[in-house]
Amino acid sequence: MSAGHTILLILALPVAGALGIALAGRIGANLREAVTLVCATALAVIVWGLLPEIMSGERPSFTLAEVVPGIDIAFRVEPLGMLFAALASGLWIVNSIYSIGYMRGNRETKQTQFYAFFAIALAATMGIAFADNLFTLFLFYELLTLSTYPLVSHKGDTKTLRSARVYLGVLLTTSIALLLPAIIWTYFAAGSGNFTSGGILAGKLEGPAVGLLLGLFVFGIGKAAVMPVHRWLPAAMVAPTPVSALLHAVAVVKAGVFAITKVVIYIFGIDFLASESSGNWMLYVAAFTIIAASVVALQQQNLKRLLAYSTIAQLSYVVMAAAILKPLAEIGAALHMVAHAFGKITLFFAAGAIYTAAKKTEIHQLRGIGRRMPWTMAAFTIGALSMIGVPPTGGFVSKWYILAGAFDAGSYIAVATIVISTALNAAYFLPIVYLAWFARETSTPANDHGEAPLAAVLALTITAALTLAFFFFHQPVLELATQIFRGAP
Repeated sequence: MSAGHTILLILALPVAGALGIALAGRIGANLREAVTLVCATALAVIVWGLLPEIMSGERPSFTLAEVVPGIDIAFRVEPLGMLFAALASGLWIVNSIYSIGYMRGNRETKQTQFYAFFAIALAATMGIAFADNLFTLFLFYELLTLSTYPLVSHKGDTKTLRSARVYLGVLLTTSIALLLPAIIWTYFAAGSGNFTSGGILAGKLEGPAVGLLLGLFVFGIGKAAVMPVHRWLPAAMVAPTPVSALLHAVAVVKAGVFAITKVVIYIFGIDFLASESSGNWMLYVAAFTIIAASVVALQQQNLKRLLAYSTIAQLSYVVMAAAILKPLAEIGAALHMVAHAFGKITLFFAAGAIYTAAKKTEIHQLRGIGRRMPWTMAAFTIGALSMIGVPPTGGFVSKWYILAGAFDAGSYIAVATIVISTALNAAYFLPIVYLAWFARETSTPANDHGEAPLAAVLALTITAALTLAFFFFHQPVLELATQIFRGAP
């Protein structure tokens, strides 16, 4: 099979899977979930099968259609996109396993619709990962927004629909009002929107215009949740926990920080952006978002809302790393996408398992729950330590590279931000860990069933193990991230 056909298959497989899920759902739940797992596994196998080519320097490409002269729907597999696609496709398998336990355990309605739209969201994610130009990125970025709206609004009650409208409204407004003009401006200024090593704007734009265009991109890519365009993320917490995991770890927020990182590296170019002082503001906005979101998280009593604001802060680690404009920091940004994905999906899986087994959603309700749900809370503890950046977890590795890049750039704002936010992360995660393991439970519920369903516990155990494994075995990801700065994308 040619490289072009492989890319097309990667894009088409989740769509075909969604159709298969819809048909299988009419026959039975077991068949529907089997189709989901087969589709997720097949996608991961095909995506990961591209890794040897990319590591050897190949850059497979495929043009689907020419919309107008100079603007194509085109795809190219480069290291950063390969990393994102491999991460998302791999975690889809684990999320599907978890979803089976969660959706059945909570007797959720519309489960066939849930699995089908989840598959479509993964198709959009693959399109974003492999987009060869800004136009293609924009198309699949919007498809991801639209395909996740039914997932966020899944419960269908008034509160959920109101929050889902906030989710849809913020993401569509920012992308149409800010991102689309940024893309159009780039095409007019550079004569191209193709992602190119070293960027395409040097000599085409200068002065305040550079900072303004960067602002349109950063705030137009609302999925990165840089303040003040972050309100959609806490609003989306009304969704079932597997959707929260999709939003926070597998696809949506990663699509945001991935897109910003790709724009910085391949549209502006880090050397060009470093030479233009009008773009310096991005580092300060990211630093503010990290600290402010961490302070808000510290005040939360609802576990999922705390995790939501933690995500906002952790995402801006990637944005800040990209803004440092040093190779070590950019590599740290790529590593943090992986480390955060493993750690945060573990935390959301644990939160959903607690809700499924014990119907607890507030932090004060978690007293002594570690004794009744040891697997779940052990996984939560590992995820929390990774968010703080404690070895031996993946979060330590990515923070180390970002910190090294900050020192290399002499950016003491970034250094101070990492130190302060690490302390804040510890301040809101460690009390939960202490409460769960060392506080005495006031009463044992009559309906105490211990752990959540096996599928949910299996999934969170896998992701917790990945969080630990990434500390020891991150070299392949590091090599892939390092290739970003070797030649053309």
